[in-house]
Amino acid sequence: MGRNIAIGDIHGGLKALIQLLEKIEVTPSDKLIFLGDYVDGWSDSANVVSYLIDLAKQNTCIFLRGNHDDLTHRWLETGEFNKKWLQHGGQSSIDAYRDFSSEEIETHLRFYNQMLNYYIDKENRLFVHAGFTNQHGPEQEYHQTGFYWDRTLWEMALSMDGSISPNDTNYPKRFQIFDEIFIGHTPVTRINETTPIKRASVWNLDTGAAFKGKLSAMEVNTKEIWQSEPVYKFYPSEKGRN
Repeated sequence: MGRNIAIGDIHGGLKALIQLLEKIEVTPSDKLIFLGDYVDGWSDSANVVSYLIDLAKQNTCIFLRGNHDDLTHRWLETGEFNKKWLQHGGQSSIDAYRDFSSEEIETHLRFYNQMLNYYIDKENRLFVHAGFTNQHGPEQEYHQTGFYWDRTLWEMALSMDGSISPNDTNYPKRFQIFDEIFIGHTPVTRINETTPIKRASVWNLDTGAAFKGKLSAMEVNTKEIWQSEPVYKFYPSEKGRN
């Protein structure tokens, strides 16, 4: 019986990803659920995508769409970009794709196009990069950008002090839909945490790989956690998104 492993935001840290998968000792029977943001940060952004494309030939992989993936995808497809994207890691992706052939870029575009906005498993667990806002669930979400930009789900989870029971009528409806929710997007290092943490029914696996943090993974059944070394140590001459 294979494991179900969720993996947090990578942000171009291919060397850390390789180390993490070695620590996990991934086998073909494992399902790997990537929570998005594969690019924008360290210099291996495009190489991360190439690596994931090859990995999916050997393993069952679920690739969720992150906001940085969407921004890089739009730039590759149409040339669209903005200054804020460049300031928050976009330049690293532009540089990373500079030596890629048109054929390689076409292969990557297929990868970006096939990403999922969210994934619900048989155990009624939701996997999504950022969140959702509709009280009736992600299927009813009006703007799909919320799946990879929303922060209100995590902000609400952080604001709950544990005094409200899930059976209480005032318990947030978004937290009643799924048994558990797994996200990335907002680094837990912002609240001085270094490992994946749970608030309400939400697990956040973004441990700041784009900055000074580690890349993290979790077996979603057992809650076993693996982490790489701090990603910046693999790229000592770079600044990442700092």
